[in-house]
Amino acid sequence: MNVVEHLMERGDKLLDKSFLLNASKIGYLLRERTWAPSDTWVSMQDKVCVVTGANSGLGRVVSTRLAGLGARVYLLCRDEERGKQARFDIVNSTQNLDVFLEIVDVSNAESIRDFVERFTAKEPRVDVLINNAGVFKTSREATDSGLEVTFATNTLGPFLLTNLLMPALRRSDAARVINVSSAAMYFAKLNIEDPQFQSRPYIGPLAYAESKRAEVELTHCWSERLQESTVAVHAMHPGWADTPSAWGAVPSLAAPVRPLLRTPEQGADTLLWLAVNPRVVEHESGQFWFDRRPRDTHRLGFGKSSEAERESFWELCCDLSGYTPDTASFH
Repeated sequence: MNVVEHLMERGDKLLDKSFLLNASKIGYLLRERTWAPSDTWVSMQDKVCVVTGANSGLGRVVSTRLAGLGARVYLLCRDEERGKQARFDIVNSTQNLDVFLEIVDVSNAESIRDFVERFTAKEPRVDVLINNAGVFKTSREATDSGLEVTFATNTLGPFLLTNLLMPALRRSDAARVINVSSAAMYFAKLNIEDPQFQSRPYIGPLAYAESKRAEVELTHCWSERLQESTVAVHAMHPGWADTPSAWGAVPSLAAPVRPLLRTPEQGADTLLWLAVNPRVVEHESGQFWFDRRPRDTHRLGFGKSSEAERESFWELCCDLSGYTPDTASFH
């Protein structure tokens, strides 16, 4: 490492310790200067990509960029009209006709299973799966099946979708699963006893933070199970990105800090980089990324989970989602 690289790395670590500057637009603009312009732009021709929550925010940005790089992109959206508009805009801007809309509610296990059945009937493999769909609720709500909405959407849905698509992911030469988490997860620990706030008061920010912590812990579980495979699983956080699913849910909190919020394009940068950059394979699966670098998953030791706790949570997700582990999918 030369002197310049050493100073850049030291500056990055110092910035990482400043929560306010780090996650804001300022942190992005400072780090962006150190990235090679050609670091991201590789062809995705013939690659099959699946993106949840693709009609707005980070999902729409990354879907547009993947389509622009030549990928065959499946947009998983809950709202049909918004999904149709997103597909129209993406096709129009990229001139890529291989963009397909699938109406999927990731908080609903039946909807996920129906999609996987349709999808695997026509696509033999998945090269990139991006679990991006997410919600932030200020009060407790339940799905039709009785699950708490934040947990069902942010944690349980991606768990089921990823596991059901695992055989298709295993057929790729170098598949990538990317789970979109949040810096909020630093303020929460894995909750095995009551992840759905059934026996404690519902606090929206805490429910969101716990669901995002769970995504990171499940990423670790997948990486352990897939060590001998060609599938890499990573988590990332976009910083303070101005997206409907996060800040859009709390406009009163967003208003004072909006000048500091990252644009959806800035928030999606690392997400796209993880999806397409060949250098990512140099890193071990199971990393937690921010601004194109792997980061610690805990601050000051808070929120650490044991292997036993992660496995207990995995079993809980299997039970609540109705997923029966398929040993062949992981070995």
